[in-house]
Amino acid sequence: MSKIANVYGLKIDKETRCIHYHSEKDVIAIKHRCCLMYYACIECHNELAGHKSTLWKKEEFHEKAVFCGACQTELTILAYLQAGFHCPNCNHPFNERCELHYRYYFELK
Repeated sequence: MSKIANVYGLKIDKETRCIHYHSEKDVIAIKHRCCLMYYACIECHNELAGHKSTLWKKEEFHEKAVFCGACQTELTILAYLQAGFHCPNCNHPFNERCELHYRYYFELK
């Protein structure tokens, strides 16, 4: 396990890419509601945390729970979801396919 800027994961780099997701655009980490710790991805959390992940509820989307590894900025969940597929602070592109994993982190209905 490695740790960069309070982000945990397996073999993460300085921009929070891990062994599971490591393209140029894979630069976000998510704070998990269950433990309030940042992990590079859901797989890293599941392998390292020792407990099941829980979802952020819609009424909690004002919480800072997304970390841009490119500029080291914490974003609210709402800012992240509304920004599209780039950081609203530094404009670094985010992986569009991350949207497929929102259901692991955020209450969507």
